[in-house]
Amino acid sequence: MVLLLLSVLCALGAFAGVFSVVHDAESKVGPETTAYRLRADIPAYQHLEEARGSFEKISMPRRWLPATAVTDLAALKGKIAVTPLRKGSLLQEDMIVSRPEVGPGQQEIAIMIDAATGVAGKINAGSKVNIYATFDGKDQGTKPVSKVIVSNARVIAVGRLKALDRDGGTTAATTRRAGEAVPITFALDTKDAQRVAYAESFASHVRLALVAPGGDDEISGGDRTYTLDGDK
Repeated sequence: MVLLLLSVLCALGAFAGVFSVVHDAESKVGPETTAYRLRADIPAYQHLEEARGSFEKISMPRRWLPATAVTDLAALKGKIAVTPLRKGSLLQEDMIVSRPEVGPGQQEIAIMIDAATGVAGKINAGSKVNIYATFDGKDQGTKPVSKVIVSNARVIAVGRLKALDRDGGTTAATTRRAGEAVPITFALDTKDAQRVAYAESFASHVRLALVAPGGDDEISGGDRTYTLDGDK
């Protein structure tokens, strides 16, 4: 009986020890919740709704999850990556921002801009640029001229690099590559949208110049047009 009693006491002691360990572990871990981890790299300014396949659903203790962690992919609607996102990173709210939208009285207009001379990888959604158009003057029988057709134009989207064929169209792959261009979308009022459309149709070249943050001063009338004869 004594041995039986000791066995029961030992069993109770072991059970109490196991229960204490489990309870301690649960108190440290706590309930789990859903989070998302990147299974592939995502470039900066990518529309995240188009990259849903790049995220994998994971579970982790709620108490270890950062307060900024994304727990529902619905939060990606209308959002873009603010910086390059790396494979294996936990998706968090401070990695994403809302896609810039048009304001009252504005409209979206997209044109193809030469990748090397017009973009150079430095212009992104949210950037402000001056849009320059160069006219060779041959068709009008006038001298070549360069004009600032729009100043402080707001970029709301930068598309993917495309090859330009010899007819000026775009193809995913072309046998004779004549250059590469990027579709750039701007938020402009009606008059500026008309200027951009005219320049794309009739200008020899359309180029963008990135405006430094805070440098929103309008370009004066005398500086908007340049000719070689007028350069003294």
